[in-house]
Formats: sequence, C-alpha cells, structure tokens
Amino acid sequence: MSTPSQFVLTLSCPDRAGIVAAVSNHLAAQGGNIIEAQQFGDAETGRFFMRLVFEDAERNLDALSSGFEGFAKQFSMQWALRDRAQRRRVMLLVSKFDHCLSDILYRWRIGELPMDIAGVVANHPRDTYRHLDLDDIPFHHLPVNRDSRDGQEAALWQLIEQSDTDLVVLARYMQVLSNDLARKLTGRCINIHHSFLPGFKGARPYHQAHRRGVKLIGATAHFVTAELDEGPIIEQDIERVTHADTPDDLIRIGRDIERRVLARTLRLYLDDRVLLNGAKTVIFHS
Repeated sequence: MSTPSQFVLTLSCPDRAGIVAAVSNHLAAQGGNIIEAQQFGDAETGRFFMRLVFEDAERNLDALSSGFEGFAKQFSMQWALRDRAQRRRVMLLVSKFDHCLSDILYRWRIGELPMDIAGVVANHPRDTYRHLDLDDIPFHHLPVNRDSRDGQEAALWQLIEQSDTDLVVLARYMQVLSNDLARKLTGRCINIHHSFLPGFKGARPYHQAHRRGVKLIGATAHFVTAELDEGPIIEQDIERVTHADTPDDLIRIGRDIERRVLARTLRLYLDDRVLLNGAKTVIFHS
C-alpha cells in the first residue's frame, strides 16, 4: 500500500459556534484523516484561527482545494492548503554581515530546513562571501545606492517572480525596502532585527547599548511591512548581559541570538505554523 499524502490546511474567519465540527466533518466526508489539529479563538478581534494536518490517499491538492473552496465561502474563510511534500522556494537577501546566511545554509544542507533556495541576492560582490559554500546556488549581485534604488528593486522583483519565490528572507540585509515592494511581499517577507530594551536604532546599536549599560539584548523576527521594523512579530529571544561584557561581547552574543531566532522562524513558517492576525501573529507551536 502506498503512503497517504499529507496536507496542511490553515484558515481564519469570523468566530462562531461549530467551525471545528464543520471543518472536521467536511474533511472526513472527503476521505481525509486528521492527524493534527490546533485552533485559537481571539476574543479581542473576534476571529478564529485553525491549523490542520490530514492524510488523504485518494485525492490530490487540486481536487482537495476545489472541494474546500465552496465550503469555505459559507464561513467567509481566508485559507490555504498545501501538500506537505511540496517544498517552498526561499530567496535569501544579505549584506556584509553573513552570519545568518551561513547558519541558514548549514541548516538547509543537513535537512533541518525543508526548502529550496531560489537564490541569494546581495548588495555586495560574490567575493565577499568566498568563505561560504554557495555551490550551485544562484547568486545575484544587485548593488544599490540612493540613485539606483528604484532600478535595483525592479531587478529584485523580477528575480522573485522569475524564480517562483514563495518567501523572501532578509538575512541581515541592511537595506530598507520601499513601501511598494513591502506591500507586494505582504505576508511572505521576513526580517531579522536586533532588539534591545530600550530599542537602539541607527549605526552601531551594540555600542549604543553598551554605553547605556543594558542588561538584556535580543533579536526579533517579523514580517516586513511599509512601516520600518513595525511588522507583525513572529519570534523573539533574549540573553542577559552584564557590565563586564564589552561591545564585542554584545556583538558576538547578538549574532548567536539572531541566528537561532531566524532559524526558529523559518521552521515555523515552512511548516505553516504562522498565521497573520492583523498587526500580530498566531503561532501554532508543535
């Protein structure tokens, strides 16, 4: 006997009684066997969120999607259905700091991040990353300055479309995306950002933090929006530091936090565990 295909269904809709039963009954009537289910009703927004993993030995993604479309309308659902075997295509954007890029490539190569890399885009030449094994990953050097930003972003968007990219990751890409590009990438562009209490913006943030004697440093992964560093938060982490830590110590600790926060964020996204809820997210942890 062949192994049944696994599918992931995520949805959100106005909350009301009977949604769980209705979805479960619909999938059962179609021959689906639910093997994992999580749900959350947000009393503040009045919306309901759900993530289901189910098996179906007879029907493919197109047939299942067609069958669910009519059902979903009666609940005004926003929904997505994915064959779990289908790997997402991820484009990595990077600048001079490459610790996040290096970590993602390693985790990808050992199978920790089940995805296909659509390409690496950098505003620095490939020689900047000569110590990294980029192998046959498509590499695109797209330099940018104040006068060339529009043309550079047009070329970037063309790469995203031509490569069928599903997700864009700013792996310490030190350029601000335009409002237009941020809107085009709504819900499928993730940024990793240093996060302090208080927040330090601009140049040399770790040095600013050191001068203020911070006791906690951290990192935040969030969706990119037109409002700089204000997008819905996906994952965060912190570490305690002391007066004895130098700016170089803070940079080293900060790099470690950024790497692990971004890796956790990618695992969550690739497994359909991140749902947008206005300016926030609903995260269904395993």
